[in-house]
Amino acid sequence: MTKSDLIDKAKQASENAYAPYSKFKVGVALLTKSGKVYTGCNVENSSYGLSNCAERTAIFKAVSDGEKKFKEMVVYANTDKLFTPCGACRQVISEFSSNMKITIVSAKEILETTIGDLLPHEFHL
Repeated sequence: MTKSDLIDKAKQASENAYAPYSKFKVGVALLTKSGKVYTGCNVENSSYGLSNCAERTAIFKAVSDGEKKFKEMVVYANTDKLFTPCGACRQVISEFSSNMKITIVSAKEILETTIGDLLPHEFHL
């Protein structure tokens, strides 16, 4: 699975986003260490606290299928401005990997980083 393939899958996933309030459609492609790819999109709710981000959607799908070891995540949104995962998503990602590669893709920029760089002092018991 190439980086280009993962970006394409994340873009496709963003098309499924349910974002009637923010209009900010996000898609994710999550590559597991076993080679499977799980996609996710954001799902909003009029009671905003009940919304779910694309990153957590992909992780929860993978975990519900028994996958808990992740290699790489690509996050995509068709926006000119570069963005990063929210704090809740960073914490959930770090639960499963403190060094997972994360590529963030906007219409004009690409940022390659790790969850450790995005959340340097994550919470763990």
